[in-house]
Amino acid sequence: MTDPFDVLAFDRAHLWHPYGSALTPSDPYLVESARGIRIRLRDRDGEPREVIDAMSSWWCAIHGYAVPQLDEAARSQLDRVSHVMFGGLTHEPAAELGRRLIDLTPEPLQHVFFADSGSVSVEVAMKMALQLHLAAGERRTRFFTVRGGYHGDTFSPMSVTDPEGGMHSLFRGVLPEHVFAPRPPAGIDCAADSPAMIKWERATRELYAAHAGEIAAVIVEPVLQGAGGMHIWSPYAVSVLHSLAREHGALVIHDEIATGFHRTGPLWAACHGAAIGADLTPDILCVGKALTGGYLTLAAVLCTRDVAVGVSRGEAGGLMHGPTFMANPLACAIASASLDLLRDSDAGAGVARINTGLTEGLAAARALDSVLDVRTLGAVGVIQLREPVRVAAVTAAAIERGVWVRPFRDLVYTMPPYVTGDDDLATLTSGLVDAVAAVHG
Repeated sequence: MTDPFDVLAFDRAHLWHPYGSALTPSDPYLVESARGIRIRLRDRDGEPREVIDAMSSWWCAIHGYAVPQLDEAARSQLDRVSHVMFGGLTHEPAAELGRRLIDLTPEPLQHVFFADSGSVSVEVAMKMALQLHLAAGERRTRFFTVRGGYHGDTFSPMSVTDPEGGMHSLFRGVLPEHVFAPRPPAGIDCAADSPAMIKWERATRELYAAHAGEIAAVIVEPVLQGAGGMHIWSPYAVSVLHSLAREHGALVIHDEIATGFHRTGPLWAACHGAAIGADLTPDILCVGKALTGGYLTLAAVLCTRDVAVGVSRGEAGGLMHGPTFMANPLACAIASASLDLLRDSDAGAGVARINTGLTEGLAAARALDSVLDVRTLGAVGVIQLREPVRVAAVTAAAIERGVWVRPFRDLVYTMPPYVTGDDDLATLTSGLVDAVAAVHG
């Protein structure tokens, strides 16, 4: 077995981590194993520690680790075929997963395109919208969205991620320039007649009208913006964007890569529209992250029959995209097993329980001078600071308290696995509050 210090030395010398520098490399913790909701790692002194994963490995390991049902799905599929190209061939795991996704999503969404990752699924969704309008003889080449969003790190998703102060502002002038409305007012219950919403809606409608003939689609993360700042916004604001697209012949794309599969409470974040009597069914839906329970990378793009037929009638004769690992059988088999677990465990009720624990457990952070806001939605909890997070220090302080967390910007947040029990949830929330208090006061 490789000595752990050799692993860390090689990592520092040769491996790039997300958003990392080769000149001042990160100092990662070495993971030895993971089971349930716990990760076994080595702390800075090289001592083994077990920590509760507050991040679900960037929001995908919703069932935790070493899940017997997912392990068995992987083993069973390995006995048949682990991968085969999807060009000219098909297989049962892809068809079965496609059937399940169609059954779980709103009725108009009838066609499924499998992709490698969430970012690639957004690329595909944007390409669908562009090809549809080209097939109809319309040159609509721009997308409409709101500030504060994040849709991935490849070029098309970067172009609809907030270019001012966002994660990809470095690439301004290189990326296509799309149309960004102001960030919607905060709060899931922000009403249509509130002064903030009235002001936002007026500005957004005026901006859209100025560009209506150029817009191929509206693209948003409904109700919760993820890596753009964990901003919770109203389904009414989502409905405004839907109405603008419908009025002007554009499509609606929902990026539910982070929000789907009950993360915000209901199965889809768009389901929050029911509370205000709004149908927030998109024309195109992107899903990923939790799709395989964190076991393998896989995403899917679902679209309506009208979109699929319209694209296929174009000059190209089909959607011009084809990932090598599209519909990987191993990933599809695991994803179907993950969907079974969601159904059998009553994930919606589990997320409601977690929300109660997060709301109660993080409330103490409001008393800290360093804290600007505390908010929760579904299985998402956020402590927002008044200053940038001292990431390394807060991470280390949380590990001392038995919790793994990865803060960013001014946010110390958690998206725990849905199987997190009440006692562990109490440990998690108190660990985050105490870590913030220890580092930021």
